Amino acid sequence: MYFKLLFAENIAVKQLINRYLTSSFSVCTNHREITRIEGKKVPLYQGGYNQKILYISGVAMGRSKSQNSLAVAGAIALHLSQNSDNLFRVNVVPPGWIHIELVDSTLAAWLQNLIVVKKSGNLLNNVFLQQSPSSLNSLRIFTIQYAHSRCCSLLRLGYQEGLIAWGETIPWLNSDQKLRLNHPDESFLIHQLVKVVDDLVCADGNNSINWETVGWNLSQAFEKFWCSCRIWGEVKIHDPELAQARLGLLIVTQLVLKSVLEDELGIVAPEEL
Repeated sequence: MYFKLLFAENIAVKQLINRYLTSSFSVCTNHREITRIEGKKVPLYQGGYNQKILYISGVAMGRSKSQNSLAVAGAIALHLSQNSDNLFRVNVVPPGWIHIELVDSTLAAWLQNLIVVKKSGNLLNNVFLQQSPSSLNSLRIFTIQYAHSRCCSLLRLGYQEGLIAWGETIPWLNSDQKLRLNHPDESFLIHQLVKVVDDLVCADGNNSINWETVGWNLSQAFEKFWCSCRIWGEVKIHDPELAQARLGLLIVTQLVLKSVLEDELGIVAPEEL
């Protein structure tokens, strides 16, 4: 299936964009010169929450005094747009920022891929390291563990009622190829999930990430989602595909919470509390 090919080697969205952006680094300038930026670290970060998944790169700025940053950014953006298989929307913002926004079908492929990853185990293969309980905030840790166990209980109910089944592709997109999950609290939870998976996979040995805060923020995004976005009752009856998509989002949330708890904090991710 397409999502398997798309994310075969890229668990994190940042990995995928980085790969395509790197391939666009050699571009023709207005002076017909070739600017080669390959082999250097790509400046790329996720933009703030605005109900879309946006990445920003300043790779075009400061590369050559003889070249206009806006022109270089435009050349890179054009190449990226023409060679990224319609996975992104690409824009240039003065003085030379490249904005890369995921389209709904790419985001759906990423979400589905994480569910496939879940079937084979944890998101990461880190060694389990037990941290000292005294170094952690017990209330915050309990909140993260509660969010994980709540995801597990809701998913058990979803399986029991036949809304979802193992190995089944989640109907993330509607007939117009738009993501069904467009409520602000759904969008915010997805934004947090993308950010956390980027941190999990692309940290590059960076020890400055406070994983307790990361887990706490994700648990709060889950709580907002669960309070605002129902699955059963009228939603299940009148819009079963939306109910399935929301359960799919719970599967991804449970997987990522589990990775934060076990792989980064070194504590148990309980299925029941």
